[in-house]
Amino acid sequence: MLRHAARRLVSRTAAAPTARRALATAEVPAEAAEDSTFVEAWKKVAPNIEPPTTPLSLMQPRPPTPATIPTKLTVNFVLPYKSEIANKEVDMVIVPATTGQMGVLPGHVATIAELKPGVLSVHEGNDVTKYFVSSGFAFVHANSIADIVAVEAVPVDQIDPALVQKGLADFTAKLGSASTDLEKAEAQIGVDVHSALNAALTG
Repeated sequence: MLRHAARRLVSRTAAAPTARRALATAEVPAEAAEDSTFVEAWKKVAPNIEPPTTPLSLMQPRPPTPATIPTKLTVNFVLPYKSEIANKEVDMVIVPATTGQMGVLPGHVATIAELKPGVLSVHEGNDVTKYFVSSGFAFVHANSIADIVAVEAVPVDQIDPALVQKGLADFTAKLGSASTDLEKAEAQIGVDVHSALNAALTG
């Protein structure tokens, strides 16, 4: 459903192929593009009235892709209620993608990865900061910038192991006694999350 909605927001005229070409190359326009097809059509209908602003004219150009690979990866890590990391240069991040642990270094190919419950680790030299994330997305751009958005996150060193074990036991018991599909689904989610939390503490 979301994919179909996104497609409707994209112009079915010259804007769509232009956007696809921009993603496939390092060429980036110096200024935001103008919807020339719309402007031409508007002038034919109302030549004495200035055309209104369209969403395409408000879109900002992508930052240029560096000619050489940077030595650092710039990371932004945000939650719905706060920014955890903003424009921080690091050596690497490892995110818990649904396809497996994914390491991101400077120069990584542009990627969008869905996150599953697991550990996000931020590497700066010999220092490693670990967060447990519940879910979200990682957007890796061709210009060595990574934007990570999580629904919930907490530093791993702030997790209480006793509460994790209790939660895992409670949800495992609920899963065993669940009688409806909804109860089973809710219990399974609880088991999966607490199993991931337990793995984060013991891994």
